[in-house]
Amino acid sequence: MKRIFLLFLCITFIVIFPSCKRKKLTEVVEVPLPSVEEKVTIGHPDDVSADEGQFALLALPYEYNALSPSIDILTMNVHYSKHYLTYTNNLNKLVDADPNSVDLDIEDILKKLELNNADLRNNAGGYYNHTLFFESLAPKAGGQPKDTLATTINRDFGSFEVFKNQFADAAEKQFGSGWAWLIVDKTGKLVVTSTPNQDNPLMPKQIITGTPILCLDVWEHAYYLDYQYKRKKYIEAFFKVINWKKVSERFEEAIAKKK
Repeated sequence: MKRIFLLFLCITFIVIFPSCKRKKLTEVVEVPLPSVEEKVTIGHPDDVSADEGQFALLALPYEYNALSPSIDILTMNVHYSKHYLTYTNNLNKLVDADPNSVDLDIEDILKKLELNNADLRNNAGGYYNHTLFFESLAPKAGGQPKDTLATTINRDFGSFEVFKNQFADAAEKQFGSGWAWLIVDKTGKLVVTSTPNQDNPLMPKQIITGTPILCLDVWEHAYYLDYQYKRKKYIEAFFKVINWKKVSERFEEAIAKKK
């Protein structure tokens, strides 16, 4: 009976998951969830550093537990010290082996990217996206933006609540893993969009392109320990820790480059 059951499981897996055979962009680092018996050691963000190379980790300006209860300490620890670190190290190896990438900043690498170069696409995107994401968070933050960004959100969306609903909708409806974005498009208008995997709006041939000023990671590693399958609750919690001051600075920089 045991052999028959195992055979049934194998057949079921092949029938239900045939797409697994197709080549696709996948997560760079697999980090298993800790078991109940496993003792988890939480380090400090300052203890984490990338291998020597062209790109460095963003120095996290807050502790792993600073965003709790919106994002818990274990999620922050794994996300920053495992996922983000791995994308950074992999990117440095790739650009070190490519003379065309030496001395380019990450934005230029992304804008000139050959999309069929899956390794560079995934790791350069993973590095840029996570850097922007962690920089967009702050403890005791949230609320609403002020000054020029607030005025522009009202102009382009009608109100902050309309923007918030559009952004949350883009994040919730992004199928599988990916990102939600607030960007400044080529006309200077604020637009909400989403991308799969580690793609972003700086890359060629995106549905909507522009300069990102805010992003939300909707890969499961960003929220599963806290929220399991309840992505909507994670999105709601994200709005409580957005660093609007930093987002506003990015907005001003993006607008200044268009003048």
